[in-house]
Amino acid sequence: MPNYTANTRDMQFVLHELLKISGQDVPGYADLEREFTEAVLDAAGKVASEVLAPLNAVGDTQGCKLENGAVRVPAGFDAAFAAMKEGGWTALDCNPEYGGQGMPYVINCAVGEMFVSANMAFNMYQGLTHGAVSAIEAHGTDAQKATYLPKMVACDWTGTMNLTEPHCGTDLGLLRTKAEPQADGSYKITGTKIFISAGDHDLAENIIHLVLAKAPGGGEGTKGISLFIVPKFLVNADGSLGARNAVSVGKVEHKMGIHGSATCVMNYDGATGYLLGDLHKGMRAMFTMMNEARLGVGLQGYAVAEAAYQAALAYAKDRLQGRAVTGVANPAGPADPLIVHPDIRRALMDQKSFLEGARAFTFWGATLIDRAHGLQDAEAEGLISLMTPVIKGFLTDKGFEACVQAQQVWGGHGYIEEQGMSQFVRDARITMIYEGANGVQALDLVGRKLAAEGGKPLMGFFEMVKAECKAHDGDERMKPFTDALKVASKQMQAAGMFFLQNAAKNPDAALSGSYDFMHLMGHVCLGLMWTRMAAAAHAALDGGASDRAFYEAKITTGRYYMARHLPACGLHLARIESGSEGVMGLSADQF
Repeated sequence: MPNYTANTRDMQFVLHELLKISGQDVPGYADLEREFTEAVLDAAGKVASEVLAPLNAVGDTQGCKLENGAVRVPAGFDAAFAAMKEGGWTALDCNPEYGGQGMPYVINCAVGEMFVSANMAFNMYQGLTHGAVSAIEAHGTDAQKATYLPKMVACDWTGTMNLTEPHCGTDLGLLRTKAEPQADGSYKITGTKIFISAGDHDLAENIIHLVLAKAPGGGEGTKGISLFIVPKFLVNADGSLGARNAVSVGKVEHKMGIHGSATCVMNYDGATGYLLGDLHKGMRAMFTMMNEARLGVGLQGYAVAEAAYQAALAYAKDRLQGRAVTGVANPAGPADPLIVHPDIRRALMDQKSFLEGARAFTFWGATLIDRAHGLQDAEAEGLISLMTPVIKGFLTDKGFEACVQAQQVWGGHGYIEEQGMSQFVRDARITMIYEGANGVQALDLVGRKLAAEGGKPLMGFFEMVKAECKAHDGDERMKPFTDALKVASKQMQAAGMFFLQNAAKNPDAALSGSYDFMHLMGHVCLGLMWTRMAAAAHAALDGGASDRAFYEAKITTGRYYMARHLPACGLHLARIESGSEGVMGLSADQF
């Protein structure tokens, strides 16, 4: 099966030479010196490669089983989960008041990449808990925080988010789960939720479900939705566990991928729940964690692709097939390794240039979240809100594509389950669907985010790109980056102008191009990251860096992305400007 080794060298480059985190004024960043982050990342990388990665295929082949109303996780998951808890990895950026280590979110993001690359399905148990912790900390009462957060931060108890129902997914205004108020201030929750990740399992003493439901008096649509804490086991006043609540598992879904993650149908039959946040304001509570959650899924998209790329690269160097067209490269063998062939190089460069750009983009997004939360920086908040659908949608689309390319490098052997490449493809596929399908991300971007705050975040992004290009005026080494970025940025602006001119009179014309715009903007964002990384690499070389091969490879990889991928912006613009005639031309009966 494929091995995984955390790319801590590139992570350190992004953190310290691109983002210069220890020099930023964000709370906690001054402590993030290179030696400290190196120690954290190296330790996490060891856990990823030695503890989690060996269980990736186990989880895929065994899956989760529902036995007598309880879900059993794959063999070895329990010991690995205990190791994660003991090492404090479940609580890196959680509040020290509740037992967390209080590190900035960007470090949790970097560590999370390794854990996802090693075993995406396993990481979801703690990942979903992190989201539930954030929601309770933001909206819970002092008593709720004291009751639930210490246990959840430690992952003695885990958490879930219950949104989707059999008849409604994105359109939560249609949900039917009911919350009936009780005399003691609690509610009785009745309804069925589906697609609940980590809905039940045997890794924790208790599972704290956060459930969207409608209480009386809330009105129609999303305005009537409230959020409730519904524990699997009720919690006594002294913090001990009490009776089993009226919540049960109806089914464990048989999925295309992430078999080691228990995706459950959850039935609430008058279960006791407690209001979290304000009555009828459940959507506001849910959206508190949306930027982090969607950035986390974008990270999953490229993190799985990182593991697939490593396997493809190793295979390309080892597998002997044919001879190089420019002459024999392996005279001692019967054939040359795959990596000598230009088309294999193209596939590997596509993956490498995407992965390194995606890592930089995601870590930058994490710093914006840290800045928004730590400094109450409205500009950072507006910018990450604009970037979130791009991080989630573009990176997961391209991450899946990279996994398919990695599988293709293996040829027929990549299609054989025992080789492990199929799992990467199957696992990555869900990232394009959950936490808001990517079509919804595109609609959110074009329909809401571009015009947010009167377009201030969008204009700020264009100014950022312009300033980056201007900063390298006169540097011939940077022209392949700045020239390509200028063209792509202008194409993105032209697309935005098309939406502005057409949205009011023909909204279909704008929304028909939303998916293309999400990808156009994604390329511009990665182009910005590559321009900045190239500048950092040149600075390191100018300063006499000893690791010249790393920085030279960084520049060459960036030039590849700018030359081979940024031109796609022109294609996306042409599609956008074609309007809605082709998209909406057929009646429903003509399909």
